[in-house]
Amino acid sequence: MENQTNSKSFMVNNGVILGVASVIFALVMYATGNHLKPHWSASIINAVIFIGIIFYGIKQFKAANEGFLSWGQGVKIGIGIAILGGLIVVIYNYVFMSFIEPEFMNQLMEVQNQAFLDQGMTEEQIEAANEMSQSFQTPGIMIAIGIISYAIGGFIVSAIIAAIMKKSEEETY
Repeated sequence: MENQTNSKSFMVNNGVILGVASVIFALVMYATGNHLKPHWSASIINAVIFIGIIFYGIKQFKAANEGFLSWGQGVKIGIGIAILGGLIVVIYNYVFMSFIEPEFMNQLMEVQNQAFLDQGMTEEQIEAANEMSQSFQTPGIMIAIGIISYAIGGFIVSAIIAAIMKKSEEETY
């Protein structure tokens, strides 16, 4: 592979697309009032966006690289796309919870507390769960968890896609 394509532009372009698409979907959920109790289909749509954009980015790279793709290249590109997209989403979430809807976490806890009551949990159990979840609601921890989640998801998705799409020069002979 003498003429190897640079993967950075594929990661940046598709990472921005992933981040912007995810933010637009979150804004649609907010505008329609479904941000506190989303329908299960919202998770499916988010997964399709995530997987689809990572797949597209790896496919673009393979096409630009004369049809060749190693497993490592595919994973690198997928993780890069996921982390950049995750960074954009984390920044949006920070802005959303700090300026657009500062009461979002309190509203979310009320919805969760009602779900706990419906499941038959006692007030003491609910209070203990609330105290534990409060420790994870600092901006630093939320940012770290968000980026790590996107990186892990990106690794899993891109590892599968790269394993399916890989093609080396040795395989062509």
